Amino acid sequence: MSFIKADATSDFSFYNLPYGIFSTPDNVSAICFSSGFSLRLAVDCCQDRHTLRTSGKTSSKVGTFFFTPKHRIGVAIGDQILDLSVIKSLFEGPVMSKHQDVFDQPTLNAFMALGYEAWREARRTLQMLLSANEPTLRDDISLRSRAFVHQSAATMHLPAEIGDYTDFYSSRDHATNVGIMFRGKENALMPNWLRLPVGYHGRASSVVVSGTPIRRPSGQMRPDQSKPPVFGPSKQLDIELEMAFFVGGGNKLGDPIPITKAHEHIFGMVLMNDWSARDIQSWEYVPLGPFLGKNFGTTISPWVVPMEALMPFAEPNAVQDPEPLPYLQHHDSYTFNINLFVSLKGQDMTESAIISRSNFKYMYWTMKQQLTHHTVNGCNVRPGDLLASGTISGPHPESFGSMLELSWRGSKNIDLGGGDTRTFLKDGDEVTITGYCQGDGHRVGFGPCTATILPAWQN
Repeated sequence: MSFIKADATSDFSFYNLPYGIFSTPDNVSAICFSSGFSLRLAVDCCQDRHTLRTSGKTSSKVGTFFFTPKHRIGVAIGDQILDLSVIKSLFEGPVMSKHQDVFDQPTLNAFMALGYEAWREARRTLQMLLSANEPTLRDDISLRSRAFVHQSAATMHLPAEIGDYTDFYSSRDHATNVGIMFRGKENALMPNWLRLPVGYHGRASSVVVSGTPIRRPSGQMRPDQSKPPVFGPSKQLDIELEMAFFVGGGNKLGDPIPITKAHEHIFGMVLMNDWSARDIQSWEYVPLGPFLGKNFGTTISPWVVPMEALMPFAEPNAVQDPEPLPYLQHHDSYTFNINLFVSLKGQDMTESAIISRSNFKYMYWTMKQQLTHHTVNGCNVRPGDLLASGTISGPHPESFGSMLELSWRGSKNIDLGGGDTRTFLKDGDEVTITGYCQGDGHRVGFGPCTATILPAWQN
């Protein structure tokens, strides 16, 4: 379908075309710092630091230049990245022709803000330009050499400036498992859980891109309920297998997003690991919920898969009983058959071990319901806001999305093979989440969501 070839097992087929932010060492920006003078310019060479004489309309001074890789918007296909800043003039549709400058931005926020019709039009243009039958890019050797970058040569960055981050709790299997552990089988789900998408406001500043290490948090814990709390590094550091979506085209303060329009505000999805310090969390969360046990780090994958790429994999929504209130009701399929895997590799392990095999289709509350509920009180969401699913667990033990469940609160070992076991994470452990939709001879995937655990900070 495209002149850029993608292997059948590649996450980035022609049917995907996810957006991301990347940089390369040979395309950098320079900032000049001196009293009363600041200059940004593009340079052809990469230097970490250089001093030179510059002149401007109002001053002529010696400045110190710091060179940093320029962040650009790209689209992944096969093992390549298409640099949209190079081909922005080719977006000639009625909407995008007026907004080609969004592809010069260092984040996706401006593009997300254009809204649903702009996203659809941009995707159609990309599909046309990358088609095997379209010569514009295929036959222009000079343009192709400037427009495509091998993924191995690029560094990926956060796809958006995340203004706000909300984490939901929308997997019934997960909520039931945790409820059984802490309250017993008869009181596993709280009375509100089947009535609304439960969520809490997370910490946007500690959302990081895949590949960024996560430091083991320290905090208060109370391992012995008969004694006062103690302070120290978390001993129950955990994963949370999640997915999240970016908001695009927000709403005004006071104006809710109705369920019939919610899909027009959902730009695309990423993988997420919302790390959790269970021992810190269990002591602090009553009565106001997660705090230090959650806000120390959240990892997301760098590529944002557009919802149009996922729609062929939509499945009927979960049967919801009792029936939600009218503002949360929708009957169009908006859950997705996304295969999800969590693997763990310890410092002394030669190969990683898969510890969870799950699927996004197990979710009880849909993204449309999450977004609608989030704004029903008039709360305004903005382009680049991140809304997460909560831990995704399925009905079988191998599909549980946290080590809390996999080890059943530390009561049994998780077998990693070769004699290695875990209940919770050790320093040096590398955790990778992957996910993809399987089509006929192609995949729509997300790339890896990876991080390594560093030891707790020492004073």
